[in-house]
Amino acid sequence: MKADSVKFRGTIIDAFPGARFKVVLETEHQLDCIISGKIRKNNIKILKGDEVEVELSPYDLSLGRIVYRY
Repeated sequence: MKADSVKFRGTIIDAFPGARFKVVLETEHQLDCIISGKIRKNNIKILKGDEVEVELSPYDLSLGRIVYRY
């Protein structure tokens, strides 16, 4: 985890090609997300409706990275 990142919990609402997803956060905000390298490396499947943890950069709040699947 980077020191300046913020983590939120959300739900996958749509999946796109290239490991991109649309996530709705607990705060009802929607954003585009990509999966982190560890999830890609360990071949963890993420499907519509899954609960995930999203890491956001304070510089760009419209794009996140999925770091954990519950």
